[in-house]
Amino acid sequence: MTEVTKTLELKLVDPNVHKRQKLRETRDAYQNALQAAFAAGCDTQSAANDVVVEYDLSGYAKNALKKYVPQLCGNSYDANEIHDDHPVRFTNEGLQLDHQPQNAIEWYVKIPHHEDYRLWIPARANPEQRDWLEALDADDAEMGESRLFERKGTWYLHVTATRDVEDKSEASADERTPIGVDIGEASLVTVCHRDGSGSPVRPRLWAGDGKAVRRLRKTYFTAKRRLQKRGSERIADSFGDALWNQIDDVFHRVTREVVEYAESVENLVLVLEDLTYIRENMDYGEYMNRRLHGWGFAKLHAQIRYKAAEKGIPVETVNPRNTSKACHACGEHGYRPRQATFRCSNGGCWVGEYQADVNGAINIADRYRSGESHRRSDRASGQKAGADDSATDGASLTGPQDSQADAETQQTTLGTYAS
Repeated sequence: MTEVTKTLELKLVDPNVHKRQKLRETRDAYQNALQAAFAAGCDTQSAANDVVVEYDLSGYAKNALKKYVPQLCGNSYDANEIHDDHPVRFTNEGLQLDHQPQNAIEWYVKIPHHEDYRLWIPARANPEQRDWLEALDADDAEMGESRLFERKGTWYLHVTATRDVEDKSEASADERTPIGVDIGEASLVTVCHRDGSGSPVRPRLWAGDGKAVRRLRKTYFTAKRRLQKRGSERIADSFGDALWNQIDDVFHRVTREVVEYAESVENLVLVLEDLTYIRENMDYGEYMNRRLHGWGFAKLHAQIRYKAAEKGIPVETVNPRNTSKACHACGEHGYRPRQATFRCSNGGCWVGEYQADVNGAINIADRYRSGESHRRSDRASGQKAGADDSATDGASLTGPQDSQADAETQQTTLGTYAS
């Protein structure tokens, strides 16, 4: 038997006006406590407790914050990066489930609002996860942390559950097919792998989505400057939220499609560049820094990782050094005459010119095949990744909820019914 942890997805069904108000109050209090504890630099649970104890939250939410904030304060985040869309976390005993199979809506959840008040709300579950929910209801699985969040007016819960499952034969690392995942600015994501003979096959690029996100971000910065000059800060914030929601929708769809691509390959492993701490070494001038530190690499990485984990797809990381500079065919360094074109400097190489993002994805996959890979949890917390060669790798879009550490516990995304 093997212990397996899974994120279960629940969609809250039409809470009435009163319950919606209570959910929003819980969310607002949680986010205010998070902001205050992080701004105070609470790097221990005791320090976090001194801040969050003043907020009107249940003990389950406060205890989750006391564990979460010290992790953030130790990971080089900027307080300005903490957006207001963090899910509300509850510790493992915070949420209660009730199963009523005779009803049209079978599942009900009891959500803590504050110390003396809870909300019972019906919920629809991902039908593919029914056996897991029934295992929780029968105490055959252990409930872990739960997360509450709102998206486009609909409320969702993600609940982690752990249970013992029968062992299945898995392919060894040598038998796996590595799929390289390259995240960039021109093509938002590019994936590719080699066939049995070593030839690159089935490259897929999300170039149109990269263009769409660039357009949205340009619109955001241009409009924000104009509105701020007019003193319209509130309008600027509202306009910005709408655009970031559009970008987030693109991210969710693309990362979901990346995982769907991976599911079509047998004995696969998704291989990502390890972007840990790379941003500390980035300095490309004010304009490029603004673009890169807001581009969303960490967010895309996090979403790919936890969505893959929910599908049982293994994910590994490799050092990103020179993945965009080296030729995948001969290994010699080349250059990019244009953003989307890689040109090999080796006159004897058959490649000549190649699609740059596909070349990078193949190099990422090959680096895993060569035996160089590591999970982030295996790294010492103070170890830094090697400096990267690319000016479009390693930045973070929104902050702590998109961190690699958080992704290891399967960060909140759209549920099945929200996708």
